[in-house]
This record gives sequence, structure tokens and C-alpha cells, in this order.
Amino acid sequence: MNRAVYRDVRFWLLALAFALIVAGLFLPRVKLTRDAYDTLAIVDITSSMNTHDLTLAGKPASRLDVIKDRLRYFVTNLPCQSKFGFGIFTTRRVFILFEPIETCANFASIDAAISGLNWRMAWEGDSHVTTGVHDAIATAEGLGAGLLFFTDGQESPPLHWSGMPAFSGEPGKVKGLLVGVGGKTLSPMTKYDDEGREVGTLEPDDVPQENRSGRPPPDAEQRPGYHPKWAPYGNARVDGTEHLSSVKEDHLRAIAAQTGLTYLYLDGGAPLLKAFETVAEPRAVVVATDIRPYPAALALTLLLILYGVLPLRDWLRQSKAHRIARSGQATVKLKEVSS
Repeated sequence: MNRAVYRDVRFWLLALAFALIVAGLFLPRVKLTRDAYDTLAIVDITSSMNTHDLTLAGKPASRLDVIKDRLRYFVTNLPCQSKFGFGIFTTRRVFILFEPIETCANFASIDAAISGLNWRMAWEGDSHVTTGVHDAIATAEGLGAGLLFFTDGQESPPLHWSGMPAFSGEPGKVKGLLVGVGGKTLSPMTKYDDEGREVGTLEPDDVPQENRSGRPPPDAEQRPGYHPKWAPYGNARVDGTEHLSSVKEDHLRAIAAQTGLTYLYLDGGAPLLKAFETVAEPRAVVVATDIRPYPAALALTLLLILYGVLPLRDWLRQSKAHRIARSGQATVKLKEVSS
């Protein structure tokens, strides 16, 4: 073979591309270690979560609709061999729909469960959010999973004057996110009849404006109509905004500080996944990875250079030389005419 061939870059590009193709045919799968996550997602399905104060694809959407959209992105982008469990919250406790299962093999079932989430699944109307978060943490600990708890933070009835219930667990033992959902300004809450049909919005008298369970506040005796037995909270009308709703970020931050969770306001799907990966404890898994596409892609790049870039370069050079030659000929003729 002519030695000049070995000095031609085209020969080496073709030889390297052929070697990469052969390597791609015979390369075995390689074992790589990567992080997987075990997650328990709990969604508040109480009535305030039906408030349409958010947008989805440019259209008004309820808080539940936005949660479902963000959860689909979250599950879709979890690494394979991660596990995802799902549950709902209402009243004081959570109910597990299914315990954590592998995401890739069971994606269709997980997605169907998320799509089917509905406020009508609630068995009672109250919303003791703090107690619900405590119950969710205990449940997640028992399942060995990180926690995602979605809520607007609206307690119904409002918190007792004495403050939040005490947390009996170990703060920070369960890692996860307490995710705030909802608009940041007060909005009317949807009202439904006994058949679940929308009949307007809630009025002040439709919901308790004060928590009157347990012992009365220190100023109870100064209230109009006070009676130590029959009216320990007095009988005056309490004006409030509990019939309106917004995300209660200060309250949710207080719950997060009490329990060791991390508070996050729900925005896009990507920030949710990134934030969870930051706080959760990953589980190392070994996966067999097919790396054959990499040498094949590199071989294709070399062939594109060989049969695309280099011929184009040569054509441009020839075109430039041709233009220069024609320009030179024109100059000579011009001089001859001038003489």
C-alpha cells in the first residue's frame, strides 16, 4: 500500500470508525452504581384543595390538578429501581393506597393511581394538617421511605389557641419535603352539596371561624355571653376568613421546623425532583448498562466528518480557487484591452 495513504486523515477516520463499530458489536454490558430513591407521596384531598387559584397549561386549575401534573413528572424522572408509594390525607390521618413499588416496572399502575386522585375519596371533612403530617412521618418511617406531603396547610377547624400539637417522633429521622400548594392570596373555596355537585362558594357561616374544642382561652371570661359550663367560649359571633383559602406558608414552615422536614413551595416538576434528591437518603443500586450506543454514535460522527465535512471543505476550497483564477484572468484581459 502506498505510504501516502497512511498520511491521509481520511484513512484514519475510516479505520477508527470501523474499529468503533466492531467494538460496539462485542462490548458487554457494564455494571454501574447509581442512586435510587424510596418515596411515599401523601396528598391532602380536603375541600380547600379544590380551590382554583393556580394555572396549568395557561388555564385555571385546582391545587389537586397541579399536584397530579407535578407528581407525574416526578415519577417519570425517578431512576429505575426507585420505589414509589402513594396515599391520601384527610381529617387526622393518612391512608395508604399502595406501599412503595418499583417505578419503571409499575409505571402504568402508578400513573393511573395519580390520575384517579379525587377529593371525593375523603371520608371526613375536617383537615387537621399538623396531625396528618405527624401520622405521615410515622407511616413513612415504617416503610423506610422518604416523604412527600402535599398540602395547602389550611387547618379546618383552625388550630386551637394553644398552638400546634406536639410531635412525638424524632425530628429529622424521616427525610423529605413538606410541599406547599396554592395561591398566596385568599380565594373563595368551592362549595358542594350532599351529592358532590358544585353549588357556589363557601360563606363565613359554612365553616368554623374558631376552634372551640378543649379548654377555653385565658380571656374567655371577658367574652360576651361567657358561662363556665354552657358557653365557655362566649356566644359572640367570630368574624374571620376561614371560608377563604391560600397556601399557609408560615404554618407549613413551622411544621417543617417541628418535624425536621424541608419546606418547599410547589412550582415546576423539575424543582420538586431536584429538591427531593437534595434532602432524601438515596439507595445505591447496581445496574447493568448497555454502552454500545456510545461507540456507535462516535463512529457515526467520524463518518459524518469523513463523508460530509471534509468533502464540503474541499468543495469550498475549490470554489475559492476557481473564483481567484477567474478574477486573475479578468485582470489580465483588462490589461490587454488597456494596452
